[in-house]
Amino acid sequence: MSSADLVRGLLRAVGEDPDREGLLKTPDRVVRALEFLTKGYHEDPSAILNSALFSEEYSEMIVLKDLDFFTLCEHHMLPFFGKAHVAYIPSKKILGVSKLARLFEVFARRLQVQERLTTQVATSLMNAIDPQGVGVVVEAEHLCMRMRGVEKQNSVVVTSCMLGTFRTRQETREEFTTLIRSRNGR
Repeated sequence: MSSADLVRGLLRAVGEDPDREGLLKTPDRVVRALEFLTKGYHEDPSAILNSALFSEEYSEMIVLKDLDFFTLCEHHMLPFFGKAHVAYIPSKKILGVSKLARLFEVFARRLQVQERLTTQVATSLMNAIDPQGVGVVVEAEHLCMRMRGVEKQNSVVVTSCMLGTFRTRQETREEFTTLIRSRNGR
């Protein structure tokens, strides 16, 4: 049975007619959408990071903030989305900035829980470039909270993972949180 056949069966199970004009192409569209939304399973985070490492004596905090993301909750396969903030303090190696965004995308394009997504990004970055420290904060809205169950609108879940100096030095954590709260670097 093909993936499209499974979607047709699902449409029947919810009371729809998959042969109805408006639904004829829906099974194929759903399959293509799910393939795109879960393409991170076929991508190697280490390969992405290792392709853009550069030797540099810079040793101050580098922050990518307000990174938009979308992913699917593994419990209901409904979207959760929001902003991520990723920072690291290099140890003689810096990373091409776009690779921070690509790293986040690899893990967001898998079925996820926010806590694991946050930790996966931080630990992958820590393992790949061996910086002095890594900080990741993720702020997300979960449609499984808004559309079903408790139906709580305007709720935001915030998770963080602090490694290295971000965990051991209070002033490093404070600098990071100050930088991500400021608008436009001010």
